[in-house]
Amino acid sequence: MRRENNMSQEELARKVFIGRSTLSDYEREKTDINFDNLEKIANACGYEIYFINKKNPHKNLTSKNINRQEI
Repeated sequence: MRRENNMSQEELARKVFIGRSTLSDYEREKTDINFDNLEKIANACGYEIYFINKKNPHKNLTSKNINRQEI
């Protein structure tokens, strides 16, 4: 997602208030990303995430398909 939007790790990390090294760890799959940070990163890159849980019967959808390699 970051590369599709021509953003550096530093730029995206600043936008979502996380460390650049944390973002790097997410991209290299060294660290699992929590939902809050995934949502912040997705939103900063023009994606919307809809989450399904027991309280929300809607389908789990994204405005663009997201997989771990796209972070």
